Amino acid sequence: MELAAIERVSKITKEQFISDYYRPQKPVIIQDAIADWPAYTLWNFDHIRKVAGQKTVPLYDDRPVDHKDGFNEPHATMNMAEYIDLLEREPTKFRIFLWNLLKEVPELQKDFKPLDLGLPILKGLPMLFFGGQKSYTFMHYDIDLANIFHIHFQGEKQVILFDQSQSEFMYKIPHSLIVREDIDFANPDYDQWPGLRHISGFQGTLKHGDVLYMPEGYWHYMQYITPGFSMSLRAMPRKPKHLAKALYNIIVMRYFDQLMRRLKGQAWIDYKNQQAVKQTQKNIARAQRRASAS
Repeated sequence: MELAAIERVSKITKEQFISDYYRPQKPVIIQDAIADWPAYTLWNFDHIRKVAGQKTVPLYDDRPVDHKDGFNEPHATMNMAEYIDLLEREPTKFRIFLWNLLKEVPELQKDFKPLDLGLPILKGLPMLFFGGQKSYTFMHYDIDLANIFHIHFQGEKQVILFDQSQSEFMYKIPHSLIVREDIDFANPDYDQWPGLRHISGFQGTLKHGDVLYMPEGYWHYMQYITPGFSMSLRAMPRKPKHLAKALYNIIVMRYFDQLMRRLKGQAWIDYKNQQAVKQTQKNIARAQRRASAS
């Protein structure tokens, strides 16, 4: 697994962003894109506790997918003030995932502005993400294959990214948006997962105020080095094949998977995990034959 550092830039114009990162679909961390937002100085745990402390929030941990779980079904709930207290008190695996900012706390809307980087942002979908020290998300890509601007607040977060061309060696689970959940991308076991020797991607660390641009359909793994939270803004995919795949994921794939979970139960989950290994092994063998032939 080869990981190049995600490029860090500052004072970038929208013309430079479009030509250097959006068109070639290359990730970048922009250091000063939100320096004029009220959120840049306001948003920390104390402020969120003050304005949203009584809100009940959905929590997720790192347990494997179970056939009884619904799509994005939370593992627990807690009010926001209690959750922030937990984050500040001790490490926890509980994360907040895809919390709709506009719907839940309209007051926070006044704290941020549109990003002036040349892409039309979907205004109704700013989402918040929170996590405790060492908590992490499984490697996955987003169902809509959007261009994502991931804006980090408080603390530090490690990010590992791969584009879709790396999927054949990543032990991708069929009919889903994830890879095998027992792979530790922060410390990979190449003996158990030899396909990972064949992939290359990017890594970086996000700090307060950093804006990570993730091109459409990028696989991403994120681990909170310290407790913190982030907000994501998104723009529609530009490539027709990605737009078509997004529509398939939303309209067909997720409902087919839910149906098979109901019909087959845990056997469906086990089957998909086995197929991820079998298909990756075939891809490795194919790559080795090509290398030998050349």
